[in-house]
Amino acid sequence: MTRPLLKLHNLTKKFGSFTAVNNISLEIEPGEIYGFLGPNGAGKTTTIKMMAGLLLPTAGEIFIGEKKLSEYPAQCKSRTGYIPDRPYLYEKLTGLEYLGFVASLYEKDVPDQLGEADRYLELFDLFDWKDHLIEGYSHGMRQKLIMTSIFMLNQSLVIVDEPMVGLDPKSAKIVKELFKAKAKAGTTIFLSTHSMEIAEELCDRIGILVQGSIRATGSISELRTQAVNNNSNLEDIFLELTGAFELQNIIQALRDNSAEQV
Repeated sequence: MTRPLLKLHNLTKKFGSFTAVNNISLEIEPGEIYGFLGPNGAGKTTTIKMMAGLLLPTAGEIFIGEKKLSEYPAQCKSRTGYIPDRPYLYEKLTGLEYLGFVASLYEKDVPDQLGEADRYLELFDLFDWKDHLIEGYSHGMRQKLIMTSIFMLNQSLVIVDEPMVGLDPKSAKIVKELFKAKAKAGTTIFLSTHSMEIAEELCDRIGILVQGSIRATGSISELRTQAVNNNSNLEDIFLELTGAFELQNIIQALRDNSAEQV
């Protein structure tokens, strides 16, 4: 039996008296794309920041492979690539200088990594921009640069928070295909998104987080068995499992109001 590449065991994070993440346990296999869904404020980004080593848990453990992140932070982080929704980049570096900086942080051979990066720069239409300062990049270009910096490393775990923010349709399609190819090659991808279409297209399993706790987890077909309507799409399942029962009433009220104004 394959050992999980990522394991969360009773993971909890509190900010004062507020519990942002409440006793989460998950096991995710090598080569699996796991979707992490939930309403705003459910605790998704807090969970991701703990997995990336940016926040310390209040309780519980995170395992990357067989090692605890709390005991072996350097080794665990060396296997992990993190793509945030709002990347911070050093604006006075060129794109190429930034990629070299990232490679050196991971103690990789910089020329080899930059050679690998060229492939992704070409895919993302960034090759002609690699010697320009990042301060001249648009938001979408910055997102593509940080994705290049992670894809070039070939990490065994990639953690992604809202990957398509700011991307044009062509780049978004390329990213989806890259995720599929990386997973097929054995990379584990932990993907947080608000897009039901992306989750349904890419993810082998999905976890739905509500108020810091996992409400449901499984494949689309397994999630359907937990919904009232077994023929529901992921959006309907999500709305049902997150308790958004009042949504239909809100939509109907808006439609009625619009009809009255015509």
